[in-house]
Amino acid sequence: MEVELKIEPSLAETRVVVRAPARTAEVDALLALLTAESGTLLGFREGTAVPLAPESILRFYGEEKEVKVQTLDGTFTVRQRLYELEARLDRRFVRISHSEIVNLRQVTALDLSLTGTIRMTLTGGTVTYVSRRYVKKIKEALGL
Repeated sequence: MEVELKIEPSLAETRVVVRAPARTAEVDALLALLTAESGTLLGFREGTAVPLAPESILRFYGEEKEVKVQTLDGTFTVRQRLYELEARLDRRFVRISHSEIVNLRQVTALDLSLTGTIRMTLTGGTVTYVSRRYVKKIKEALGL
């Protein structure tokens, strides 16, 4: 990727133009970063948009071709894709499967006795599983 900066004092505000030969995951991720409002994440439920505090989020997961976010206050739909969320969120959020990202600060228990996977219990009793592909990554993130 080539990055270019032009300073034009005649402009009233900053303008960003993204030029690409095709729309790719990299381009989408870049657009998501550029259009993201300083850390504000909106959840949608029944036509209402609600700002979500990162500390109240338990997990993000894919369901019925949508991305859902489970919080302490219930479940909402978000408009970002999981890969965009993964790039945008800080280190406390870790991908545990192809379709799920969890908040490590909301993990209350880990069951390592299962062969090849880890069972995670989150605040409120929600149980989820780390897929085999992500076990090593989770163990590194937790220092196990």
